[in-house]
Amino acid sequence: MSVQTLTLAGERFVILPEAEYLRLAGEPTEPEMPPANARGNYPAREAMRVLLARKIIRQRRARSLSQPELAKLAGLSAETLRDIEQAKRSATAAEIKKIDRAFAKAGAKD
Repeated sequence: MSVQTLTLAGERFVILPEAEYLRLAGEPTEPEMPPANARGNYPAREAMRVLLARKIIRQRRARSLSQPELAKLAGLSAETLRDIEQAKRSATAAEIKKIDRAFAKAGAKD
């Protein structure tokens, strides 16, 4: 990665490729799968949280929606959506339906 510096009005700035800036300034990455056990199996509950979170994140990004925008469309709090997207908690069936309806309103694709 090429990084350059620039001084303006006595203040030093770092110039870097846009993709790197977006990575640094953007949203957190998708959650990682939990560690597999000795037989290569993932804990079911945690794995399902991660898979659902990844799907929601990808659909939200495909429609250029922020977390707060999707939360508002779905009628959920931003904190609830954040926790679901970070796989910190399981979504209820009602929450999944609300998110699905919000994507339908926004014209999101599966």
